[in-house]
Amino acid sequence: MNKPWDIMRPVQGEIRFAMLLAGTSAMFGLASIALLALVLGQLIQHPHVWPWQPMTTAVACLAASLLLRLSAFNQSHYAAFRLETILRTDMAQYLAQVSLGDIQQYGAGALAKVMQDDIKALHLFVADSTPLYARAIVAPLCTLLILVWLDWRLASGAVAVLLLGLGVLGLAMRDANSMQRRYNTARECVSAAIVEYVQAMPVVRTFDTGHVTFSRYQQALESYRNVLTDWYQQAGFAARYSFAVLNPLPTLIVLLGLGSWLTTQGTLNFATWTAVLLLGAGMAESVMPLMALHHLVARAKLSIGRIQQVMALPVLPTPVQTCLPTSTTVDFEDVSFGYGTDALCDGELALRDVTFHAAPASVTALVGSSGAGKTTIARLIPRFWDVDAGCIRVGGVNVRDMTTETLMAQVAFVFQETFLLADSIANNIRLGMPEATMDEVVAAARAAQAHSFIQNLPEGYATPVGERGGLLSGGQRQRITIARAILQNRPILVLDEPTAFADPENEAALMKALSALMRSKTVIMVTHRLASIRTADQILVFERGQLVESGQHDQLVTQDGVYARLWNRHEQAQHWALKRENNR
Repeated sequence: MNKPWDIMRPVQGEIRFAMLLAGTSAMFGLASIALLALVLGQLIQHPHVWPWQPMTTAVACLAASLLLRLSAFNQSHYAAFRLETILRTDMAQYLAQVSLGDIQQYGAGALAKVMQDDIKALHLFVADSTPLYARAIVAPLCTLLILVWLDWRLASGAVAVLLLGLGVLGLAMRDANSMQRRYNTARECVSAAIVEYVQAMPVVRTFDTGHVTFSRYQQALESYRNVLTDWYQQAGFAARYSFAVLNPLPTLIVLLGLGSWLTTQGTLNFATWTAVLLLGAGMAESVMPLMALHHLVARAKLSIGRIQQVMALPVLPTPVQTCLPTSTTVDFEDVSFGYGTDALCDGELALRDVTFHAAPASVTALVGSSGAGKTTIARLIPRFWDVDAGCIRVGGVNVRDMTTETLMAQVAFVFQETFLLADSIANNIRLGMPEATMDEVVAAARAAQAHSFIQNLPEGYATPVGERGGLLSGGQRQRITIARAILQNRPILVLDEPTAFADPENEAALMKALSALMRSKTVIMVTHRLASIRTADQILVFERGQLVESGQHDQLVTQDGVYARLWNRHEQAQHWALKRENNR
């Protein structure tokens, strides 16, 4: 189990150097104050002689303090930027090796929060808190040592005020970790409710006009307010009182009173008293940042915990020595798979003992009712998950014995959920093949029936598609993903409902594009549109995760089984029309 702060090991030396600079800055600052006290003492003793040497040294110490403090923050910010880059890069590379099932179970929103918010929280902690932490420790300790050296009696008075303030501060911070967790949880609930309300705006306006969703946001806000109220009531008085005690004024009053009494007793000279007043007044105040730093440390630990939780997700095992496929066949051999971690033991399987062979340059269609396991098969081929039993072979090689790069070089995908990056159309087509020339991109777009609509866009192939391709229609996005697959030209093609959401006009264009894409390839096609697979080389019919029928269209229709029932329903749907009864 990694310790929380191990995550900062790559920049540990830079952080320590920044803290050293900050601590040294604090010492130079105290030295400048001590020298000013010396200047004042010499002026009192010799009012007509200006003490140039200590005065010059005080100014130099002050300048050094400011310069070192600036350098400390520069160093900590450089370390924070480097840590942020390292963590995001390492996390992206690590997640590329994690099962897609584990990623989906963790949740895209939760992962995005970790990669963005939690790593940003660590950036802020390293950049701003580490130098302050060093100053908050070095300044009071050095001040205490100097005060004891100057006069232990006055130092005792200053320490008494400090201990009183810290005692009251301890009362204010009792149960702080528990309250901090409640606060962070409530704050995250508010953030999640806001995101949900904004993202679901079209659905909200259509169905509940915001009443249900907005009420959830209000509940999150009320819970957040209740946590703040509880925390304020628990720690409010103690916190305010500790701030009052740790303010410079109480320490100054104690040092003035005690120093006056000692001076009248003749046991304290004025120069020493002056030095103690200048140095001691800020000793108690210098520990006040520790309270704010305590909360920052607690938040940083929570962020580190979530980052380490993501980096502990199990990765797919990689082969010691990769094997290369010798053909373009796809074979399932007694494959069983369930989405739960204990699905095989519990019997909750999405696929059970599935076996089939897809020959090179053939079309295999997967049909069945929703939830029958068709999409699961499509997503097991690229090893988005590992099977629970049996094996999947591509080109005669178990997919577990191939590296991700080798497997991905064999298989291309077109899924019904299109995803485009917030980039230009050309770069979205080039995804996976950044070295492709513009002529190759245009040729792929022509084959995908996308060239004509792309030309009509304001900037052609340089037109930005917006976030997730939101500036294009669904059919346009789908044709760009088909162009991407055409450009990759991989020998095995997996299609998962590629025309599911297309209107008749777009469907015709998509089918023409798919015909160009499927040429001379081994195709695995998942579809509900049975008319598009009548000429498939084999049709596999699934029901409740099991392969119940296989064959060609004409053969399956005459068997009067599951496929025949699906085909009859398809035929009935083609002749269905909306009728209106005449009311008389």
